[in-house]
Amino acid sequence: MHLVPTEEEVLDLLRRSGGLREGHFVYPDGLHTREYLQVPLAMRYYQTAKILSVGLSRLLRAHADIRAVIPELSIVAPATGGLPVAYGICEALRAHQVYWAEREHDNEPLRFREFFELQKGEKVVLVDDILRSGRRLTELKQLVEDRGGEVIALAVVVHQPVPGAATFGKLPFYKLATLNSTFYPDAASCESCVQGAPVIKVTI
Repeated sequence: MHLVPTEEEVLDLLRRSGGLREGHFVYPDGLHTREYLQVPLAMRYYQTAKILSVGLSRLLRAHADIRAVIPELSIVAPATGGLPVAYGICEALRAHQVYWAEREHDNEPLRFREFFELQKGEKVVLVDDILRSGRRLTELKQLVEDRGGEVIALAVVVHQPVPGAATFGKLPFYKLATLNSTFYPDAASCESCVQGAPVIKVTI
């Protein structure tokens, strides 16, 4: 294993830990795919979590502007999938703090927990386990900026873009691996459905 694991090493680690599975899956938004990625299944193992978090932290530390503000740097994640990654990165970097945003109900916007007070000009790295559509991280970025924070980078374990995924312009974006899965918009266009393969409905 390299100091910063290669994409092949990351994907192999995810497969062996149960975080990456092959089959016939349908997501809540109706997309069909042959690969299901759930990084928390891998992060439940201490050694796997350490390899992934430390590897991602090394990518961040290599950026001079990030390295310069580590003592005051905040790691911000959406609950709950991003939290193990955020805490692992904070520990590896020895950054200042971690906090997160969550929803009380599915139809409500992300919000910070009570007493999480973002300081104006606070330097923030947004962290999550996966970037698929990018909607959640786009909303989190807006929340941080509305509170006066400055997002200086974005970091995820795996980038698994779906059609029409959000982009973040010139914001530095760090990832350990990209998983270019094929997504089908409905059952009629899904090859696995046409072949009659059993389908598993999954959450994101």
